[in-house]
Amino acid sequence: MKKLMLGNEAIARGLYEAGVKLVSSYPGTPSTEITEFAAKYDEIYCEWAPNEKVATEVAFGASLRGVRSACAMKHVGLNVAADPLFTLSYTGVNGGMVIFVADDPAMHSSQNEQDSRHYAIAAKVPMLEPADSAEAKDFVKLAFEISEEFDTPVIIRMCTRIAHSQSTVELCDRVERELPAYEKNPQKFIMAPANAIRRHPFVEERTKKLSQYGETSPVNRVEYGGTEKGIICAGTCYQYVKEVFGDSVSVLKLGLVNPLPVDIIKDFAAKVDKLYVIEELDGIIEGHLNSLGIPCTGKEMFSPLGEYNQTTIREAFGMAQPEFTSADTAVPVRPPVMCAGCPHRGLFYTLSKHKITCLGDIGCYTLGSAAPLTALDSTLCMGASVSGLHGFNKAGGKETEGKTVCVIGDSTFMHSGVTGLINIAYNASNSTVIILDNSITGMTGHQQNPTTGKNIKGEPALAVNLEELCKSIGIERVRVVDPYNLKECEDAIMEELSVEAPSVIISRRPCMLLKYVKAKPPVKVNNDKCVGCRQCMKLGCPAISFKDKKAVIDFTQCVGCDVCTQLCRVGAIEKGER
Repeated sequence: MKKLMLGNEAIARGLYEAGVKLVSSYPGTPSTEITEFAAKYDEIYCEWAPNEKVATEVAFGASLRGVRSACAMKHVGLNVAADPLFTLSYTGVNGGMVIFVADDPAMHSSQNEQDSRHYAIAAKVPMLEPADSAEAKDFVKLAFEISEEFDTPVIIRMCTRIAHSQSTVELCDRVERELPAYEKNPQKFIMAPANAIRRHPFVEERTKKLSQYGETSPVNRVEYGGTEKGIICAGTCYQYVKEVFGDSVSVLKLGLVNPLPVDIIKDFAAKVDKLYVIEELDGIIEGHLNSLGIPCTGKEMFSPLGEYNQTTIREAFGMAQPEFTSADTAVPVRPPVMCAGCPHRGLFYTLSKHKITCLGDIGCYTLGSAAPLTALDSTLCMGASVSGLHGFNKAGGKETEGKTVCVIGDSTFMHSGVTGLINIAYNASNSTVIILDNSITGMTGHQQNPTTGKNIKGEPALAVNLEELCKSIGIERVRVVDPYNLKECEDAIMEELSVEAPSVIISRRPCMLLKYVKAKPPVKVNNDKCVGCRQCMKLGCPAISFKDKKAVIDFTQCVGCDVCTQLCRVGAIEKGER
């Protein structure tokens, strides 16, 4: 039976068919759906972990016990998981273990364009890169075979286009594996220096064996066409090349992108007149060819920035573009904004109103950086707002302490913010941390987290009490505010900034998009009272606009949060009727 599947869904199907028992992940676009789809199979235990490091270590523990396990993350999540990854390369596995990483060329939902192939090279672990959903599923099963045959974790590199595009996948039955008896093996799994130094030669020898494996593996294949041009590519670039050139050029499609083969590349290069390397982001394959002394053309034709597509490739080769009909008028820019009724808006308005310096973090609240709120001063990585606030205030002293805060979401706080708060408490930093608790992991699509009281399947689970957690690590000043209440937000922020002590403000109201949150009747504008002062526009609410010098409320978007009514000095914005 065949089925049309997203790349991420195909990965989950591969996990099922490979007999995987455990998957642990932290949500992050474009990898999130892997674990969500895997959770639909009752045979696989799935969970949301607090962060990617924890998820990788959980998968290692399952592998140590002898079962097949996996974890999934986006490219920046691999940074968090790098610590266990590099040592996992030394320990190897008992049961097969696969790490899925989804890169995001063009930064559709990310803060950088990181190329995860560097991690596979540095950690000396094999990496596979599928080019469609069918390969995604098949490569998962192959990855577990490689993992167990070569005693190594295996990374499968996805990218946004492969993760979120669809193609047909052939469905197969699940193959169950018998749980082996556990045997203690301290020389292999206790990475004290005396043992680790003995495992390093194993890693180097394994790399040689994997290189040899890549020479004959069907995942690296040659498709001969015209010999005037030869193109080496992998992943989504293979699809673009085939769509542009068809069978008019010869293609070496690489599925195992680390370690890269040698002989198959030399043989391919010898059979074409001119060799090209087409790869998104960094020139890793090109660099490999340069090290082999094989002339090729790569980044001198193709940018190391963003995604490629068929147009990119045609332009690089000076080919005519296909004709198409476009709209006569330019499509207006539509930047992302916080939703109407977003609980973060009132809090950000208060910070902006008082010109408070605010270090931001990763989540939908990053949109508070956009006009007209422009409430954020920085966004670096998960949890950095809390640690950065401590450093900012230690450097600035009294000059900054009374007018600087940080904001961080509930899920991000559990991911890596709590350690920064411990640092604030331990090192006596006069800093105010604002936790934006919207009762869900918002930006990636409403996944549960340790504060929500539900697990990945929506079943009841332990809910971490943020107030008690903050107090338990030494923060004595902890208070909760409703971000829909502007006066309450203002009083809390100004009071905590005036006190010379570390403090936490929890801005708590559930995301308006949660199914159980019911909207109130939309507010309305009394045109007779409206004086066109535009004060309401300072909220940046997409439900509010201006026409004929009067405020207009879009009742299809307004959820009746009433924040704008608190701003209208003449009372022109009135609460809706029930």
